[in-house]
Amino acid sequence: MSVSERDFLRRSDEFNKETWRIFRIMSEFVDGFEALQDAYPAVSCFGSARISHHHHYYKMAVEVGKEVAKAGFTVITGGGPGMMEAANKGATLAGGRSVGLNITLPDEQSPNKYQSKKMMFHYFFVRKVMFVKYAVAFIIFPGGFGTLDEFFEALTLIQTQKIADFPLILMGREFWGGMIDWLKKVMLRKHKTISSEDLKHIFITDDPAEAVRLVKKAWEIQRLNGQYKNGPLLDKSTAVQKVQKKTELKQNKGAGAGASTKRAGK
Repeated sequence: MSVSERDFLRRSDEFNKETWRIFRIMSEFVDGFEALQDAYPAVSCFGSARISHHHHYYKMAVEVGKEVAKAGFTVITGGGPGMMEAANKGATLAGGRSVGLNITLPDEQSPNKYQSKKMMFHYFFVRKVMFVKYAVAFIIFPGGFGTLDEFFEALTLIQTQKIADFPLILMGREFWGGMIDWLKKVMLRKHKTISSEDLKHIFITDDPAEAVRLVKKAWEIQRLNGQYKNGPLLDKSTAVQKVQKKTELKQNKGAGAGASTKRAGK
């Protein structure tokens, strides 16, 4: 067999492998859509797999998971240990829906036991679609590169209007405060590579109850605007309901004045 023939066969084999990879990607999307069709509305929670259950951030995440579930939202995490486990645990303790979107990794990722629905993904990008598709808000706990990746990707998708506008809630002023200051001082004011509008999607707080209040407010706004992602649109003819929702929003806005949450753009 000549060199050219061997090269042709090698390239043909590689092409066939790539073709079959497309089907694997498609199957992950189909499995995800089928398994999570009842997850909406959900709150996707991100955070480090390395933080132990003794840490106060872990306890914070448990409380957030509880409050999110009590408010009627599905809690979706990456399914691993650390902050992901904590949020799943809180949702489970509250009797809510607790979903884990696990990923196959060489280290760190082992599914936690607090998942009422568990999925395993091979491709990060498919998993990320699932995080966004069913979420009405993101709650981001202290984490590493993966957490930053998920946070900034969501912010970029909102900025470019590829997904609906929803809040990105950072839990832990001590952890996230320096990054927010840098975004404002360096990117916004010094180099002007972002706008103040971009930062209005970001909130930072230490209070689980306040985080859930922001989630509920965002959900009400989405309902009023008919921004259902996975369900029936709001009945525009129900004028009484719309007036009631608008009144609630005004009341929430008034009650939120002077609250512990800080909008990053201010």
